Amino acid sequence: MTTQTADEITKILKDRIAEFLPSARWEETGEVLRVGDGVATIYGLKNAMAGELLKFQENVYGIALNLETDVIGAVIFGETQKVHEGDTVSLTGRISEVPVGEALLGRVINPLGQPLDGKGPIQTTKFRRLEIRAPGVVQRQPVKEPLQTGIKAIDTMIPIGRGQRELIIGDRQTGKTAIAIDAILNQKGEDVICVYVAIGQKLSTVAQVVNTLETYGALSYTIVVSATASDPAPLQYIAPYAGCSMAEEFTYNGKHALIVYDDLSKHAVAYREISLLLRRPPGREAYPGDVFYLHSRLLERACKLNESLGGGSLTALPIIETQAGDMTAYIPTNVISITDGQIFLESNLFYAGIRPAVNAGISVSRVGGNAQTKATKKVAGKLRLDLAQYNELAAFAQFGAELDKVSMDQLNRGARMVELLKQPQYQPLSMEEQVVIIFAGINGFLDTIPVSKVREFETQFLDYLKKNSGAVLREIHEKRDLTDAQKELLSKVLNDFSNQFNIKS
Repeated sequence: MTTQTADEITKILKDRIAEFLPSARWEETGEVLRVGDGVATIYGLKNAMAGELLKFQENVYGIALNLETDVIGAVIFGETQKVHEGDTVSLTGRISEVPVGEALLGRVINPLGQPLDGKGPIQTTKFRRLEIRAPGVVQRQPVKEPLQTGIKAIDTMIPIGRGQRELIIGDRQTGKTAIAIDAILNQKGEDVICVYVAIGQKLSTVAQVVNTLETYGALSYTIVVSATASDPAPLQYIAPYAGCSMAEEFTYNGKHALIVYDDLSKHAVAYREISLLLRRPPGREAYPGDVFYLHSRLLERACKLNESLGGGSLTALPIIETQAGDMTAYIPTNVISITDGQIFLESNLFYAGIRPAVNAGISVSRVGGNAQTKATKKVAGKLRLDLAQYNELAAFAQFGAELDKVSMDQLNRGARMVELLKQPQYQPLSMEEQVVIIFAGINGFLDTIPVSKVREFETQFLDYLKKNSGAVLREIHEKRDLTDAQKELLSKVLNDFSNQFNIKS
């Protein structure tokens, strides 16, 4: 019995040995020479790729940025205090990537795709690289489909199209984020996925934004990527690229996406910090020489894809903060030259109660009327010119000069149009509502109404129109046009309502 058992054991061992396939795992490792401020200098790793994910001890990861002859410079994510001199670092063979997919919708995450909202782990198996080459000219098509922000002043004078890059620029506390959030709220029911990237913001500010999105039912189609001021510079550096990759997952699947970078000024500052720590030579304002490329390679990824690639789009709304309205500083001029136009918000207008504080003279959309419906084009055609003439006349009238009747009429109408373009936060208007309101203003239906009553007129008129002639709004919405018959009907309704409103007043 004992002999038989021994034979059996011998046979099993021989079978196992016969089946054994020797396999060795080759792994290139390096050693940390210096570490501090989220940056490590590593000796070895001669085969490291630019942007490759590196694995430190204690399950800490980083990205290779500087590839020099003997050493490489890397930025570290997560708990940098766990990395010490002499630690072993290994290559992963993977270029940095982030999780993507529908599982991220409604979540608040960090740039590595880790949840910050306490709603449990994110169940997704899809990943996309942090950085990809932007689509070429052949892969794109012209921007011709409007992306409505719901803000009268923007949709009528500075229209944004799907696939466009429109810069929002202005001093601090002038309502830049408010415009971006309103644009996100207005995508409800429009089948547009939104990504809000907070870079270097206070935690309380991000929490406020998330609360607003949740309150107005917009969080369900939005991903919030947060790299706050308390996060290390490397996380702030990759945040916009991570958000862009998450949005591209939808774009390349034939859907439409909107991404807000809030803001790229702080992103440039984080990159400057990393670059100086990596001993890269500083240039103007101590920014590295490739700071232009930093933002151009990000913003060029926004596009409208051609039909063979699914016809999806990625619209970018980068935000830049200026100092004392100086648009000629380094980062503002860089980003202005990359984008397809800018919405300039002015402190003086904001403090004068004109909100959104859009300076229509400096603001521009390089897509223009291509990103407007026919209805909007018909009513907004001369609005910008009228406002420019009003501002010129208003400045002239300040000197107490006597004006003729035509100039006085122009001043009166201009004052009412400025009042009409004011809009409370978180109250976006649909395209058809904007059309009828601007129609009333440019055709003189507000000329007899006191400026202080214009906002009241607007609110009551929209309610009156919905109750008595809702078909007009539906027709404008469906046909995206304003026909002569509709103009006549609108004029009649406006006359009737104006008479009632004047009697009440």
